[in-house]
Amino acid sequence: MSVIHVIGGGLAGSEAAWQAAELGAEVILYEMRPLTTTGAHRTDKLAELICSNSLGSRLLDRASGLLKEELRLLRSLLLECAEATAVPAGAALAVDRDAFAELVTRILSQHPRIRIVRQEVTQIPEGVVIIASGPLTSPALSVEIQRLTGENYLFFYDAISPIVTAESINMNIAFRASRYGRGLQDEGDYINCPMNKAKYKAFVDALVHAERIPLREFERAIEHGVKAGADKFFEGCLPIEVLATRGEKALAFGPLRPVGLIDPRTGKQPYAVVQLRQDNLMGTLYSLVGFQTNLTYPEQKRVFHMIPGLENAEFVRYGQMHRNTYIASPRLLLPTLQLRHRKNILFAGQITGVEGYMGNIATGLLAGWNAVRILRGEEPVALPLTTMLGALCRYITEARLEDFQPMKANFGLLPELSDSPHGKQEKHQRLAMRALEDLNTWLRRYPERQQVKLPKLQ
Repeated sequence: MSVIHVIGGGLAGSEAAWQAAELGAEVILYEMRPLTTTGAHRTDKLAELICSNSLGSRLLDRASGLLKEELRLLRSLLLECAEATAVPAGAALAVDRDAFAELVTRILSQHPRIRIVRQEVTQIPEGVVIIASGPLTSPALSVEIQRLTGENYLFFYDAISPIVTAESINMNIAFRASRYGRGLQDEGDYINCPMNKAKYKAFVDALVHAERIPLREFERAIEHGVKAGADKFFEGCLPIEVLATRGEKALAFGPLRPVGLIDPRTGKQPYAVVQLRQDNLMGTLYSLVGFQTNLTYPEQKRVFHMIPGLENAEFVRYGQMHRNTYIASPRLLLPTLQLRHRKNILFAGQITGVEGYMGNIATGLLAGWNAVRILRGEEPVALPLTTMLGALCRYITEARLEDFQPMKANFGLLPELSDSPHGKQEKHQRLAMRALEDLNTWLRRYPERQQVKLPKLQ
């Protein structure tokens, strides 16, 4: 069997490389770090998480929970690694980001059919290729992909949240709890910083008027002939200061919503709550949930110290903005993730317009599987449209190009049920059960999936 070239060692590329190798192909996995950096990554590890450490809900009536179950049936390596490095996060699957990346890197480095090449790819190799270079695709590779596709890129700006040390949080003010008591720990998985109305209003005012880093500083990364659109934020990951400008109560009904949380000291629901989520296995680091930001570092320190319980918080990482690049998938890709006019080339991950860690992993899995089928002269597969992965691939390849923005997994992508269930939760549960039943039935047609053997992780 010939070689499959995988460009990019993020979530999608790592999953794609392992899947293809497990199905018998020789794989060359290209990762430009540490020789060429991105400005957002900290290490040279594969599958490094640069935004949140949460991979979303485990619950089946949540879209990310359904996608996890589909990936479990499809034998995803990265889901297995996430479970092995999980930290407490209520009903969500969150990981120790360093342990997760270390585990993925070790497994791929030891695979006998995977060769990791540390270099920047500036020309697309011949043969079967998976491009999973992610939202921080280098300028040189961006030009090459633009030449290959004949299409201009779309751009938006993404943001990452700050992280503080657990010991610097004032637990005389903050309290542990999960919404509606759904935590895995008895006392709750999240640390909550309560705000009364006066403190909330003062915080919002400071946030709105704080100094930001001009976006043009990030535009320097997309020179060399690659066009950029206007400054455009993705609605699913707005910087908190941008969200705050949308009205005084925008944060109280958004990332600072207090619903389902009771301050044990007052016995009442606070006016607003800032939640912090455990970021490593030892529980020494916590990230501010929903606090993606583009404020300058001194302003982050000043404004975020206004949060009750974080008056003396020690920031080990400040938030920052980074560029996110994605292709015009509705015009360029098939639901199999193949390029329409060069079917030996596949795209996977965030560069396709899929948003969210699980979506990136899932498209990487599908691209790796289909790359092997192409090598074998077999027809590539597209998953049933009743599955979350099948529906997500259909969306990015069939959406109206004029309205196309990155899309996370959500139940709105799935075909309607034949009848109308009572309530949203029941509807989602039934959609999930239908998806898993259809996927199980569909997988019986592809006994090759039995070749994929997940490693035993301690």
